[in-house]
Amino acid sequence: MFKPYLVNFDTRQLPVETYEYVIIGGGIAGLYTACKVAREGGQVLVLTKHTLEDTSTDKAQGGIAAALGQSDSPELHFKDTIFAGAGLCDPKAVEILVNEGVSRVKELIEWGAQFDYDEGELALTREGAHSQRRILHAAGDATGAEIQRALAYQANQIPNLKIYENYFVVDLLVADDICYGVLAWDNVNQCFKVFYGRVVVLATGGTGQVYEHNTNPEIATGDGIAMAYRAGAEVMDMEFIQFHPTVLCLPGAPSFLISEAVRGEGARLRNCYGEQFMPCYHQLAELAPRDIVVQSMLKEMVRTGSKNVFLDLSPLPAEVIQQRFPNITRTCATYGLDITKDPIPVAPAAHYMMGGVKTNLHGETNIKGLYACGEVACQGVHGANRLASNSLLDGLVFGFRIVKESMRFLTSYVPSSVEFVCNYLKPPEEIKINGLTRELRAVMNKCAGPVRSCQRLTGALSFFENQADLFLSEAKNIAEMELRNMLLVGQLICEAALMRTESRGAHYREDHPAASERWVKHIILRL
Repeated sequence: MFKPYLVNFDTRQLPVETYEYVIIGGGIAGLYTACKVAREGGQVLVLTKHTLEDTSTDKAQGGIAAALGQSDSPELHFKDTIFAGAGLCDPKAVEILVNEGVSRVKELIEWGAQFDYDEGELALTREGAHSQRRILHAAGDATGAEIQRALAYQANQIPNLKIYENYFVVDLLVADDICYGVLAWDNVNQCFKVFYGRVVVLATGGTGQVYEHNTNPEIATGDGIAMAYRAGAEVMDMEFIQFHPTVLCLPGAPSFLISEAVRGEGARLRNCYGEQFMPCYHQLAELAPRDIVVQSMLKEMVRTGSKNVFLDLSPLPAEVIQQRFPNITRTCATYGLDITKDPIPVAPAAHYMMGGVKTNLHGETNIKGLYACGEVACQGVHGANRLASNSLLDGLVFGFRIVKESMRFLTSYVPSSVEFVCNYLKPPEEIKINGLTRELRAVMNKCAGPVRSCQRLTGALSFFENQADLFLSEAKNIAEMELRNMLLVGQLICEAALMRTESRGAHYREDHPAASERWVKHIILRL
């Protein structure tokens, strides 16, 4: 069904730039990797789809997890991550994350990231499934924005690091399982360009826009996973989509995330009758793993006939709420909610892709010269359910490992000159992009949401098969390219979800409600 490219092109007729490293994505994974490479003397280009402020990192509220507390340790962080991952975490990957993560976070602080302090010590909070207070945060609930600021400042100080904003990377240029660079669309000058790189790093983020209700920025259309799959890369664990339990659920309001740290500080989930229900479902109550909280909320909503539950912050003093969660306080106030008094109506929404482009523990894919880190990548560290606030840490730790491994790779590999041509796609067709996008998202919400079944997933795959002819013609603009990427990613999610005939972590099959020992394994898909 899928062709390697989205448009016809000939690299011999396009502007070309060449670098040692071409990094796609300007969030924590991409920017940290770029800064680290450039500090080691590498010539680096970062391509961002929009601007450096328009990333999932910038929107991250809760914080970044690291075992820095006096009563904490990497061993405890390891145990919590493995527990949350529901039997599918790669123990070696988790060991790397929790041990190397401590140094990476300290490095962020050295680079100028200003986390919150309490009486001279780092202020640490607790989130779901964490046994310790180990979540660093900044400006209360604006951790991602502070990390983004610090990394962007660092990047702009390094002469051998270039950042090109408003470049949409269309496809990877791969021949004989070697990646030579990328084809990109310059959205300012409205033209295609070719960027060759001896090392190409995917750091494109997630897939949330595949779903109608999601917490991701508009850029999160699964571009990195889609272009890698078209190029022959393996993808893994695509069925495991994390739905965040507490997302603002008000008519006319966007799907605004209410940080898990709110529950970590003592807020309670209540049903439409005002009853606290989580202790009935799990001994950790509101601090159970995210997948358990989501399933519990859905059961309570069905039981009470409600479209949402409520997050009650009344156990917290008003001044604590306003100081600790200023962004959430301001945003809810714009919709008439005083969260120091009013319970927040919340429901689950798509939040994070646990799967992605399969890599080893050094960020290498099965394509030579192509690496991946951050949410676009999957090395098994998150298993079937990511532990809260491990995502930002993931980007740092495995970005660092890419730098070390790729530098060794560069000492022994000199790519030959290759030209790329695509001339087989039919002329563009008229497509109702907005209508098809809405239909895709509705299908994903209904068929591949928190509750799935063979019947619904089979129906979803029929929808995707009906779009097959779309991929035979050229995409004529970015919106069409994003739509095709989302269609491909949606199909991969549904294919993997149909294969996994059990319930585990974030993947719940109502026709197979129990976990199965025979499914303690990963699903790997390749074109």
